[in-house]
Amino acid sequence: MANKKILVVDDEKELVEMIKMRLEANDYEVISAFDGQEALEKAKKEKPDLIILDLMLPKMDGYKVCGLLKADTRYNKIPIIMFTARVQESDIKLGQEVGADAYITKPFEPETLLGKIKELLKE
Repeated sequence: MANKKILVVDDEKELVEMIKMRLEANDYEVISAFDGQEALEKAKKEKPDLIILDLMLPKMDGYKVCGLLKADTRYNKIPIIMFTARVQESDIKLGQEVGADAYITKPFEPETLLGKIKELLKE
């Protein structure tokens, strides 16, 4: 079976690299994007199995990216993990309203992220 493909979106390049190494060590194929516009384009082109999406991004925030993907029947089945330093209840609620499947706050435990990925991919 082919490896599951995960799109990691964050404007912190070091963080993307760290997550990418961790995911690749767990046999996931990783593609990355560093702003909201690039995230939307790559999600549509690559059709990943799951998206890890930061909220505070250049060009288009994570809420908008998530909302646009969830509103499109071609992409609305892709699980999206909101990944952010914002922990206010209102941020979490907004994430749920735009269709996020999970919400993980930074700093994070890699095991927590891997566990959530496996849960959402039903592995």
